[in-house]
Formats: sequence, structure tokens, C-alpha cells
Amino acid sequence: MRIKSLSILSILIVCVTSCNFYKETDERKPIARVGDNYLYQDDLVSVLSDAVSGQDSTLIVQNFIKEWATEQLLVDGAQINLSEKKQKHFNKLIDQYKNDLFSKAYLEALVKRNLDTAVSKAEAATYYEGNKEAFKLNEELIKFRYIHVDKNIIDLKGIKKRFQEFNSSDKIALDSMAIQFKSYSLNDSIWVKMSQVISKIPGVNSENKNQLLKKSNFVQLTDSLGVYLMQVNQVLLRNDTAPLEYVKPIINQIVINRRKLELIKKLEKDITKDAIKNKEFEIYN
Repeated sequence: MRIKSLSILSILIVCVTSCNFYKETDERKPIARVGDNYLYQDDLVSVLSDAVSGQDSTLIVQNFIKEWATEQLLVDGAQINLSEKKQKHFNKLIDQYKNDLFSKAYLEALVKRNLDTAVSKAEAATYYEGNKEAFKLNEELIKFRYIHVDKNIIDLKGIKKRFQEFNSSDKIALDSMAIQFKSYSLNDSIWVKMSQVISKIPGVNSENKNQLLKKSNFVQLTDSLGVYLMQVNQVLLRNDTAPLEYVKPIINQIVINRRKLELIKKLEKDITKDAIKNKEFEIYN
């Protein structure tokens, strides 16, 4: 019996030694330790960049190590001094946060793969007609074109004539001489906020903006920076209903967000349904 016991003991010693021998070792070089926790050189990659000089990098590393050590010491102190009930509560919150992160990331990947982000004109128009009250303007919009030129520009009269008549040949001619203009915009088919007009065109300000807020109105202004020719085609005032073409990007996002919420609900339902079907999820009586 004694021989048998010794044999068993020998086998156990060999097993333990073998386990230690085959145990994977961490070959990373530690640079700091707090209790059983180690900080390695690899952990510094995220805090350093190629643009940091040698002296700066030393200071950054030192501060990072101190902050890491302080954090570890505080956690160790909390685990010793906080009640078991509070620690269980915190661990529960950590687990829930982890689950939320994984669940959100997985759902976002599924949504990205399956969500239809194309919104037709008809769908946007339907939403617009049913929610017009939500699209009241809080500032003025205008459709207009303008040219800003030097006071001494050659043939100002001819430029003004082409600008006002603005037929096909006039557009081509004005485009060809645009290098002479200080600034300009000949696209008068898009809506522009009045606040943007004031911020981008020096000759327009809050005092004279009302000259522009008249439909089918030509305005010529002059200041020390030059001459401004402006033709207003359409105007919308505060509390008017914003046109569909102006709010379509907003409507598109609203429609897509609605689809996203509906898709998430469907995905969650399908995932649970598949799990029950594949016997991965069971509720016991």
C-alpha cells in the first residue's frame, strides 16, 4: 500500500511539474506593477504618436504610469473596503454595460447590412403632406443670383444687362467672364437662408436685407468693396411652410430612422424566434 501511495504522489508531482512547464508565459516586458497587475510596454502604444518628441514622450509616459497606478490602487482599495453588497451591485452594472455594448454593436452591424436607405420622392412627399405644420420656417429663405464686381470694372452696364435678362447666351457670357468677378453665384434655383446671404455677401446686412425680401426684385448695392447685382426670384418669410425640396434631407433622415427602429424590433423578434426554433432558448415551467 505504501508503494502504491508513493507512486500516486510521484504521478501528481510529475503532473503539476508538467502543467507548469507547458503553461504559456507572458513574454511581454512589464514597466510597472501594482499588486498582481502589470503594465506593459505594449500598453503605451495608444498614448504615444510619432509626432511626440523624446522629452515630451518621457513626460507623457511618466504621467500615464502614475495615472494607471493610481487607478489600480483605488480599485484595489475599493475591493477591500467596499461592502460585498455594493461590489455585487457594481459588478452587475459592469455586466449589464458589457451586454449593452455587445448587443448594440451586433444590432448596428445587422441594421447596416439590411437597412434600405433609399427614400423615394413619393414617400418623402407623403410624409411632407402629412406633417406640414412641423416644417414652419424660423427664418427667411430666398432664391436668387448675384455678382460682386469692382466699381471700375469694364462694361458694368453690359454685365448688368446680361445679368437681368439672363437668357441662355447671357449665362454663357457671364460664366466666361466670371474671372473678373470678386464673387458670384448664378444658380438661382436653390433656396438659401437669408442669414447665409448676409454672412457671405459684404454688401448685404440686417439693415438693407428687406430690399431682397421681395419676389422678382432686382437690387443693386454699392459700398467701398464694390458693386453688388442681385436678382431675387422667390422669397419665403418666417412662419411660411418650408418647401419640400428644402426639407427633403430632413424628411429622408426621419424616414430612415423610422425604418431603423422597425428593423431593430424585427431583428430582435427574429433572433429570439430562431433561438427557440433551434432549441437554444427555452423557458422552463
